[in-house]
Amino acid sequence: MALTGIQIFKLLPKTNCGECGVPTCLAFAMNLASGKAELDACPYVSEDSRAQLAAASAPPIRPLTVGYGDTAVKIGGETVLFRHEKTFFNPPGLAALITDDTDAAAIEAKCQRYMAYQYERVGFNLRPELIALKCVSGDGAKFAAAAKLIVDKCDLSLILISEDPAVMKAAVDAVGAYNPLLYAATADNAEEMGKLALEAGCPLGVKADGLDALIALVDKLTGMGLKDLVIDSGARTVRQSFVDSVTIRRAALMAQNRSLGFPTITFPCEMTDNLAMQAAIAAGLVAKYAGLIVMSDFEGSTVFPLALERLNIYTDPQRPMTVTQGIYDINGPDENSPVLITSNFSLTYFIVSGEVEASRVPTWLLIMDTEGLSVLTAWAAGKFVGDAVGMFVKKSGIADKAKHNSLVIPGYAAAIMGDLEEELPGWKVTIGPREAAHIPKFLKEYKAA
Repeated sequence: MALTGIQIFKLLPKTNCGECGVPTCLAFAMNLASGKAELDACPYVSEDSRAQLAAASAPPIRPLTVGYGDTAVKIGGETVLFRHEKTFFNPPGLAALITDDTDAAAIEAKCQRYMAYQYERVGFNLRPELIALKCVSGDGAKFAAAAKLIVDKCDLSLILISEDPAVMKAAVDAVGAYNPLLYAATADNAEEMGKLALEAGCPLGVKADGLDALIALVDKLTGMGLKDLVIDSGARTVRQSFVDSVTIRRAALMAQNRSLGFPTITFPCEMTDNLAMQAAIAAGLVAKYAGLIVMSDFEGSTVFPLALERLNIYTDPQRPMTVTQGIYDINGPDENSPVLITSNFSLTYFIVSGEVEASRVPTWLLIMDTEGLSVLTAWAAGKFVGDAVGMFVKKSGIADKAKHNSLVIPGYAAAIMGDLEEELPGWKVTIGPREAAHIPKFLKEYKAA
């Protein structure tokens, strides 16, 4: 159960040193209680107090990592039912299913195809992260060979699927260092699979028939010392999978049910053979509240919409996405190239920079910090106004890169032109297009002073 600010305060050193960023330990305790600070910000808290606070402040859904490297997936760690209450932290991992009876050439081809599904969107690289390898041969050596081939040929992380502990051990011996998820411990094999996961230090998937059976199985495994679990209620219909997913999240967050306080794994691939329908099911599970989602295959037409939905849902709704303030050179500008300015709202930046790049006109693009607001909103809020823009232009260093004193402002900010000319005497200020799509034509016709 979460501690109150006063309870946390009693465990702090009470030095009021201010090194945590606030003047008193009581203020720091209140920030900890409300989730606005991290315990590591206090350099003097004792180890005993740190242990007590860490246990009490642990998120109701345990965070854990599946896989390795750039495609390792951190799941769990969530603290709210609805993202507008705070934010969602760890987006679900997307996995495609491969069976171990697939020939090596086909496995390698799939790996290469899956790795190629990467998309740039507002500065983020959207891609799937996992391959789920299912043993259908019953042969541990074959399963292990397929697992080794996957980790050798691609950078995607791995879910190993087998309920036979002997078969699973063969694969773990081959690729256990890559931190795969071992799926699944069941009522019939829990002890052997639990021991294997403990020895390998890998996360373990837990599968049961219904939530009551799942709770009993989780309690048995946690009693063995296992902590990194991914749970599956066994639901394989669309309706029941959604009901169980919501029930698990509510039980962990609202009832503090530690037996269900783990991320989940779901299998749209076992609910329908139609890949488009799997994507539709997965889209719902991204929002409600899957930790891992296993599809039968990946195609660009299904991966990109899911990855984009995931990005949107797991973006902090209280913090706009931004790019760094500064000077951006596009298409290799020189001292005679035009200078444009816009806000640091990431979507604005990527739309504008994309159109500038498409124009093939060498251009300097000034990005001004407007706290993540778009141009029109920033102007209305007094953050993209003449004096502020002028001050930024003078301090930006653009005068050292462009020999002309000419600046193009967004069409939606035309109202700042007079104040900007007063702030930048001797500069030629031009009002650019209102719509980004008109930038290429504008740049081709524009001449700096």
